[in-house]
Parts: sequence; C-alpha cells; structure tokens
Amino acid sequence: MTYNPNTYHRRSIRLRGYDYSQEGLYFVTICVQNRECLFGDIVDGKMVFNEYGDIAYHEWIKLKTRFHSVKFDVFQIMPNHMHGIIEIVGATLAVALNPAVAQDAAVAQNPAVALNRAGASPAPTIAIAMAMAMVGDIVGAYKSLVHKCCLDICKSKNNVLGKLWQRNYYEHIIRNEQSYLRISEYILHNPQNWKSDKFYTEE
Repeated sequence: MTYNPNTYHRRSIRLRGYDYSQEGLYFVTICVQNRECLFGDIVDGKMVFNEYGDIAYHEWIKLKTRFHSVKFDVFQIMPNHMHGIIEIVGATLAVALNPAVAQDAAVAQNPAVALNRAGASPAPTIAIAMAMAMVGDIVGAYKSLVHKCCLDICKSKNNVLGKLWQRNYYEHIIRNEQSYLRISEYILHNPQNWKSDKFYTEE
C-alpha cells in the first residue's frame, strides 16, 4: 500500500488554540525488534507498506475508537519503527490533575513505574506520571493489536513471526510550539530522510 497524503488522517502542522504549557502532548517512537524492516520499504522517498505495514498503519488509526479522550496527531509508519504524537485531553487529563483522584491510581502511588521507559523525562508531577501511564496504555494496546494481526497472517501461512516489537518505547513531552513544529516536520519527512535517520538499517 502506497502512502497517500490525502488519507493520512493528520491534523494541521500548527495546533490552533493548543496551550503548549499544559502537560498533555507526547511524541512516541516504537521500534521493531532488532530494528528489522518488517513493515515495508522506502521507495523514492515514500513509504510503501507490505501486509504488516498496512496493519501497523490502520491499527494506529483505529486507536481513536478505543481511547475517546485522546487525540492522535501526526504519525508515520516506517520500515522498522513508527512515530506518533499523542495528546492527552479532556477527562483523562482532568483526572490526572486532580490529586484526590490520582492518589487512588497505582501510578500516582509509584510515579517511577510510569517513567521506566526509554526517553522518559525525570522528576514527574502526578499529572505527568498519570498522563505517561495513559500513553503507556495506548502504546501497549497498539503493540498487542498489531502483533496479534501479524501473528494471524503468519499462522495462516504456516510461518513463524517471533518477537515483533522491541521492549519499551521512546517518549518525549512536547512542551512548546517550537518543539511541536520541529517534531511534526521530522515525522512527516521521515521517509524522505530515511537513509540519514538514526533508525535506518539496510532493508
């Protein structure tokens, strides 16, 4: 499947009216085990999906039906990883900002649990820890759904899939508009810059 910008389900490169001072916008990167190129190839600066890549693409889009108080911003499926921006909004962030409610949550009792991931920021507030826990839930669900669908394909062909995803993931809190613009541009132009990307491996 060839990437089509008209059906890419992305928002404007500038988040109109977004308060970048709130702790709710996250950049995540999820890598394939051993950075193996399982999702397709980059051809002439564009991502071309194979059947696994098609699953990775559509399962990310479908996450919005599972997490109603979360907004999914720009994203990109690459041969051996994916990037996405997640915005924790509405009731989810309101709960995270309410210490009385947050005290009942395991992650609030032990914020370090929410930060035990590559790329996590230090010294979290309860709000950040709660939001990161939600990001972890989203990433965990995505990994599981993609793995299950890819495994079903392998079984139908009597093939062995093995471990699909690298353990953990990378996350970064987007704290200002300049950071958002820089990261969004990076995500959108990742296919064109594939060979200079830090996740690049020979396909």
